Amino acid sequence: MEVGQRDTRRRSMLAQINVTPFVDVMLVLLIIFMVTAPMLEKGLDVALPEVDNAPNLAAAKEPLVVTVTRDGAIRIGRYQVDSPGKLAPVLQQALAGRGDQTVYLEADRTVAYGRVVQVMAAVRQAGVTKIGMVAQEPEK
Repeated sequence: MEVGQRDTRRRSMLAQINVTPFVDVMLVLLIIFMVTAPMLEKGLDVALPEVDNAPNLAAAKEPLVVTVTRDGAIRIGRYQVDSPGKLAPVLQQALAGRGDQTVYLEADRTVAYGRVVQVMAAVRQAGVTKIGMVAQEPEK
């Protein structure tokens, strides 16, 4: 054998890629993401009132939800708003550029009615004409 022939045989052997370790790593990453993804999506602890035929919030495409928690705190999605008076400008900014101008209001059943009405008035002050009240169906 000549020296040139030996080099070409080695090159052809090195040209093959072994994908088995790559697939193993990808499967491990897939399992890690499948386990951690549900943990990342945390909601607020709100005891919604129970109503027959409650509207389905999951059917809305990227809903804008204003939440009044048990302690009276106001949140838009993950962001907390200090008072109902500051809610209108924040909502106007959140609604800018959105096609759907519907705002869903969810409030804990133990929150005072006056607090919920204040939040509703602030939402209306922001120019929102479609307000959906979020409830849940009773457990059977």
